[in-house]
Amino acid sequence: MNNKQQSRRSRKQLKRKRRRSITIVLIMALLFGGVGLFVVDMFNQAASTVNDSYEDDGRDNGSDLRKEAIQTSKDNFSILLIGVDNGGSRPTENTNGLSDALILATFNKTEHSVKLLSIPRDSYVYLPLRDEYTKINHAHSYDGTKGSILTIENLLDIPIDYYAKVNFDAFIDVVDTLGGIEFDIPYEMSEIDSNDNQHAIHLMPGEQILNGEEALAVARTRRYDNDIERGKRQQEILKAIFDRALSVNAILNFNNLLDAVGKNMKTDMSFEDIKNLSTYLLDSNFKIETLNLKGSDMITDLYYYQLDQEHLNKVIQELKDHLEV
Repeated sequence: MNNKQQSRRSRKQLKRKRRRSITIVLIMALLFGGVGLFVVDMFNQAASTVNDSYEDDGRDNGSDLRKEAIQTSKDNFSILLIGVDNGGSRPTENTNGLSDALILATFNKTEHSVKLLSIPRDSYVYLPLRDEYTKINHAHSYDGTKGSILTIENLLDIPIDYYAKVNFDAFIDVVDTLGGIEFDIPYEMSEIDSNDNQHAIHLMPGEQILNGEEALAVARTRRYDNDIERGKRQQEILKAIFDRALSVNAILNFNNLLDAVGKNMKTDMSFEDIKNLSTYLLDSNFKIETLNLKGSDMITDLYYYQLDQEHLNKVIQELKDHLEV
């Protein structure tokens, strides 16, 4: 092969390489472009859902325990998670519903860690807006989100920066949309369903996949132990939902998840605030720690859970250290 032929062959090989390179670039562009459009579409839908779910917490300028406004992109902050019981045979007119689950989540930006404190629904506490002592779940029934927030701020002496509130329908729909959650049932149980049908849910002990109604029954039951164990189960169920939501299954069912949450959620977090939570999930060292409140039974005209003040003080200090307030 002479130099002219070799040169011509080299030029052809270079053209083929260029064509292959251009083809690869085009394929990559199409792939990433498609994914990009999908992600943009997801974000647009999520933003719309969050905007539709927005509801002010009733306070004029956020927490009185904050000297200045916080930013989820750079500051430590807290979110009060409220599960509302207003279904089944319970009246829905002229009531906000009882807070069947109260979990306070504190986020530390430096550590990329979250602490979850479960607050027993029968805790005997002071309600500032009513100037009376009663069960903490009555705060929401009397005065809605604002009532719950101010009561917990008064109890813990730490700022509640945001809230997110869901009813039982959202819980059931989310778990079902995720294809169920894996959970270790501690003992045989027979429970009511979300419509208060007696013995509708029957579960045997052991590791298994729970659907929405079954997961709700496990989260709500306390006839076999007590409010503290109930709170621990709720925390573990939240973790199970969290793990499942990070799977491919959640991405494939993104639209259904949005529908499930959007119809049954209220929050005062902006879409930007919620996006900032993803920085915690992307950290390989991200960790969740669960906390509970010790106490004892107090029976008068009704059953109450009397919080142990010494233990409560320790938990308060731990949360303050985590928030750095």
